[in-house]
Amino acid sequence: MNEQLNKLFEQAMAEVITSQQLHARWLNTLSMMENTGARKISRNEHPVFINLTILKHAAEEARHAYFLKKQIGKLGINLCPDYSWEFLLAPLSSYLYLHRLDLAVCRMLKDQWHFTQEQVKQGAYLLVTYAIEVKAEVLYGIYQKQLERFGSKINVKSIIMEEDGHLEEMTAMLEQFHEQWKVLAEVMCSIEEQLFHKWIEDVVMELPQPIAST
Repeated sequence: MNEQLNKLFEQAMAEVITSQQLHARWLNTLSMMENTGARKISRNEHPVFINLTILKHAAEEARHAYFLKKQIGKLGINLCPDYSWEFLLAPLSSYLYLHRLDLAVCRMLKDQWHFTQEQVKQGAYLLVTYAIEVKAEVLYGIYQKQLERFGSKINVKSIIMEEDGHLEEMTAMLEQFHEQWKVLAEVMCSIEEQLFHKWIEDVVMELPQPIAST
């Protein structure tokens, strides 16, 4: 993330963490998005040719969703029981985030790189996951620093460690996937950055205190 977007996200997290209700909705939103990622991986798995890394990735995304959901209990009782819109922040953007990212990369690989259907499917998984892991390191890193700053009971260090491992795995798989993987990854991260910026702005719009957008 650029410096201005970093600052916007830091300010948003400072306001979220100091409100029990907002913090619960934020954790629930992250949980929903992690769960969406796990479901997308499982839905797109090949029924036969699936390796240990992909199985591990799907399992860990699901675990992250569970872990984040369980953390809500540290904030209070009966907060955000499910993923209904009233229990999320920026629900529409949050629900569509991965879908929009997936759609954008599929179009790019098909229209600009002329990949086959199978290549598009594999490339989309690898590139979307890579871009998400790159952003997750920053997002959870900033979030963790703000949690520590305000002495919160919530802790996401275990997720940060696993996301770092995912990034290494995706990099290795992309190297095998295509010789110009760095070019593909750079374009993918640029697309993701735009969608992330829009998502954070939508989250900020739901906060009671105005925060200057970038």
